Amino acid sequence: MRTIVLTITMLLLTINLGEGENTMAENGKIRVLVVTGGHGFEREPFLALFKSIEDITFREVEHPKAHDLFKPDAAKQYDVLVLYDMWGNITDEAKANFVSLLKQGKGVVALHHALAGYPAWDEYARIIGGKFRLQKSVEGGVEKPASTFKHGVRFTVKIADPNHPVTKGMKDFEIVDETYGNFDVSPNVKPLLTTDEPTSGKTIGWCHTYGKSRVVYIQLGHDHTAYENPHYRRLVAQAIRYASAK
Repeated sequence: MRTIVLTITMLLLTINLGEGENTMAENGKIRVLVVTGGHGFEREPFLALFKSIEDITFREVEHPKAHDLFKPDAAKQYDVLVLYDMWGNITDEAKANFVSLLKQGKGVVALHHALAGYPAWDEYARIIGGKFRLQKSVEGGVEKPASTFKHGVRFTVKIADPNHPVTKGMKDFEIVDETYGNFDVSPNVKPLLTTDEPTSGKTIGWCHTYGKSRVVYIQLGHDHTAYENPHYRRLVAQAIRYASAK
């Protein structure tokens, strides 16, 4: 009889918690929602990056379905949002849900082309801590040129703060990746990665807080040459752990 009661109790807990939360309770791993869409990428090598991180579980969701998972009930299924999207359209409801997540402390790690997402939503640039301009624009009465990019550049990434949890234990490293130039970086962020590569902006990785959330942006990550770089994998793993506040 006791065995039957325990079995029923466990079933009820599974139903009440939901599959994602029950998994978290069992294995203690960080639950990651990887958001993609709006920009092409090498899917299998990219997802292999997350499979290599032993202390996380992850799920990929593509636009236009991603915004449904910003809703309060759905957001209980993950601990950290990894943004690898470059989406343009977002409803007022999705905006409010996204901001609400961050006010509650949901961690965010934004990678590469996510810097160019939601160009018409100014608050998104404040959330990420920077902006890639798809075209020249006038901001605050000042004309700014479109941001630039260049594929397949070999350059050195410098660790700006070797004591920060995202970069702890790391040293300067070389990578072959796409560089961005003429993009905005908020003066309120903490630089974590820099470079002297002339086709790139100076600061290429940073963190800050928005609401109660830890937000990390890493400019690296165009294709398999970055995904498979062990230094990049370590950066992403440590960024996820930091954003999760674990």
